[in-house]
Amino acid sequence: MSGWPELKWDAEQTGPLKGLKIVDMSTVVLGPFATLNFADMGADVIKIENGEGKFAGDMMRHAGDSPTGDLGPIYTALNRNKKSITLNGKNEDDKAVILELLKHADVFFHNVRLAGMERLGLDYESVKAINPGIVYVHCAGFGQGGEYEKRQAYDDLIQCASGFASLFEMRGDSGRPLYMPSLVADKTIGLFAVNATLAALYHKEKTGEGQFVQVPMFEAFTWFNMVENLWGETFIPGNGRLAYTRSINENRKPYPTKDGYIGLVPYNDAQWRKFFELGGKPGVFDEPRFSDYSQRTKNITALYAIIEEIAATKTTDEWLPLLDENNIPAMRYNKMEDVLTDPHLEQVGFWQERDGKKTGKYRTIKHPVHYSASPANIYADPPTLGADNDEIRGALGMPANDD
Repeated sequence: MSGWPELKWDAEQTGPLKGLKIVDMSTVVLGPFATLNFADMGADVIKIENGEGKFAGDMMRHAGDSPTGDLGPIYTALNRNKKSITLNGKNEDDKAVILELLKHADVFFHNVRLAGMERLGLDYESVKAINPGIVYVHCAGFGQGGEYEKRQAYDDLIQCASGFASLFEMRGDSGRPLYMPSLVADKTIGLFAVNATLAALYHKEKTGEGQFVQVPMFEAFTWFNMVENLWGETFIPGNGRLAYTRSINENRKPYPTKDGYIGLVPYNDAQWRKFFELGGKPGVFDEPRFSDYSQRTKNITALYAIIEEIAATKTTDEWLPLLDENNIPAMRYNKMEDVLTDPHLEQVGFWQERDGKKTGKYRTIKHPVHYSASPANIYADPPTLGADNDEIRGALGMPANDD
């Protein structure tokens, strides 16, 4: 046994977390999105997947068209810069590999239900017994101690239960609750999990002490949702008015111009005054209902209606330079396909084209955060299922898996 394996990558890791060792037993979106962040920042991430069954491995491998059959588009986006090893914790030989990795890891990250991990002998106390300094991160659906504790959780369910889906009904334009057409809960909680892991690692750096960290989807996403939307129920007794009046307004949307749409947000008093002047309605700002931030918030529906009326007087290309010259925040409305050719994103190298050994050419996304001294980078394409079995087993001094 040689401890943590010395992993070989296609290029050098340059990120601020280089040297951090993570065993990742997470699947789908939430967990892999979190560990993608660690991997981009230079951490060694070894992804453990079950290699058995027709659709083996992380189920996102099989979602969408794939050149290999196991590198679906979402999986490809979430699992670059990682190694893949197929192990089944119910198999004693495979479990020995898992335990050897955990013995030398800094972080164990998973979204498996705790009862299942206890049956495998991979619960926190068992792992702590072989690695007292481990930061054990469990992404759960619901926190311990509540009546939902043992329920399954998915993005739709969390949007539903957190009040987030009700925002669409409250807005009034749909007449019913809706899900955001994005896996917003999964991705948001993935970022919570990154934050929680880094905090626990900082604690370990100061004290030498590892710990169990649980990131519950329901509580974390409800926290995310209610920051601004607790609103009139913040102070006790409340007034029953939940949801921030500006963001919940049905007229808060891109405004039609003569030839398209525009995102437009005058914010401070000077910007509002100038916007009304540019729109040929200078007297509007002098009306008491629009003359300061508090009054504009109370009369937001009428204010949005006036913005829409003014926006329709010019084309998008007429508005954008005019608003920019006058320091009024605005952006062109992009359809999804427009984002692929957005000039700013092209200029900062946001979209990157790679030529993977297994995938052929594919488009991926540059890590968005800039580190001047230790830049995040892409140093390996997403692995096919079990691509690194022999490398990892060999580095651990364990025999190759003959399956």
